[in-house]
Amino acid sequence: MTERELLYVKIIVEERSISKAAKKLFLTQPSLSNCIQKIEMQLGTKLFKRTNTGLIPTFAGERYYQVAIDIMKIYNDFEIEVSDINSLKKGRIVLGITLYLATYILPIVLPKFKKQCSNIEVYIVERNSTELNKALASGEIDFAIMHTFPFCKHSHSKNVDIYPLFKEPILLVTAKDHPLRQYAVHNNDREYPQIDLTLFADEPFILLNKEQKIRHVSDSILQKANINPIIILTTKSYETARRLSCEGVGITFVPLQYLQIFPSVYHPAYYYMDEKYAPHWTMCIAVQKNAYVSKAAQLFIEIVNERFRSTVAE
Repeated sequence: MTERELLYVKIIVEERSISKAAKKLFLTQPSLSNCIQKIEMQLGTKLFKRTNTGLIPTFAGERYYQVAIDIMKIYNDFEIEVSDINSLKKGRIVLGITLYLATYILPIVLPKFKKQCSNIEVYIVERNSTELNKALASGEIDFAIMHTFPFCKHSHSKNVDIYPLFKEPILLVTAKDHPLRQYAVHNNDREYPQIDLTLFADEPFILLNKEQKIRHVSDSILQKANINPIIILTTKSYETARRLSCEGVGITFVPLQYLQIFPSVYHPAYYYMDEKYAPHWTMCIAVQKNAYVSKAAQLFIEIVNERFRSTVAE
């Protein structure tokens, strides 16, 4: 059954005449008759019978007519739904984001998005960056907000496109009274002093799990500084690492942005590091290469861009 065939049978039933139906459909009568004959041959049964009052449907014709009505209604409803989707009155986006970025970004972005698109469902998938790359490649999520390496155009998957937003410094974290603090150099233009990372070569480190992007960046920083770290603890939580560093258990790294997430009684010392160690990562939007991005998803991405896009993104 094609849309055209459904329409033809529907109009003939309603007009009770081939000639009237043909006129309404802007067809010739022979052309419409031939089409009905082909449908009947395919089905192996007659759809109409002639009476003194005109054509009336057989039982098979009645069923065909009812199916035509149902299918055309479903299709019409679908067209209306697509129109609603295109006008952002209806739809859903599936957003992948890391846990800490969700804590920081969603309270800023989501209220503005929901104000413009109150009927769009937002489904959040919270995973680490490595898992989000896999979810993107498989099409499980529409797009992801996450971090990538300092050379932000790099992607672990050839199937993912990276759109950088801004470069974020990674800070060294120590106890407030750490003896090496005397070597810190203060700069009035920056909130925190800078310190030579190599001074901490023999210090114990608290690092995050190997599957987390911050661990990859931390390992890269340490490698550039020729430090083979003494790792006394591995954790999934930035905040756990930060608080333990505050208590003097070990040295760790934390993204500058994340300091806004967990204000607390724990106040360690924070230090910038020399740029030659590339102590930063890049917040980005990641989209599956050549994938269709709905209007709702595009709007969400635009709002994130407006709020977080920076000229320092590389």
